[in-house]
Amino acid sequence: MRIRVIKRYSECFKRQVVEELENGRFESITQARLHHGIPGATTVQKWINKYGKNHLQAKVVRVEKPDEQDQIREYKKRVAQLEQALGKTQAENVLNAAFLKLACEQLGQDVEDFKKKSDGKRSTSA
Repeated sequence: MRIRVIKRYSECFKRQVVEELENGRFESITQARLHHGIPGATTVQKWINKYGKNHLQAKVVRVEKPDEQDQIREYKKRVAQLEQALGKTQAENVLNAAFLKLACEQLGQDVEDFKKKSDGKRSTSA
């Protein structure tokens, strides 16, 4: 049986590694990791997130054309309109089902039997 070794690093050690990275002693996180014998690929990255000053973090910059922002705004507006239309359609569907049930009760018919008889066709007699 092989004994599994779990390493726990002190707060002081974690801060020291982050500080060494921030001061430029190591050129990369990988160098610092290998120097200190830290096996986890994301361990030091997590320490930087927790203890660092965030200048070592990669920044995401979104570059877009001026009209792209307008397009996104229009798309969001359109989605809102479609969601509202869908909501109205669903509400109408619920009302129509309730009206069908009431009409069938007044006629003394079962709703499912009525649906089978009509088979989705509309009555042409006026």
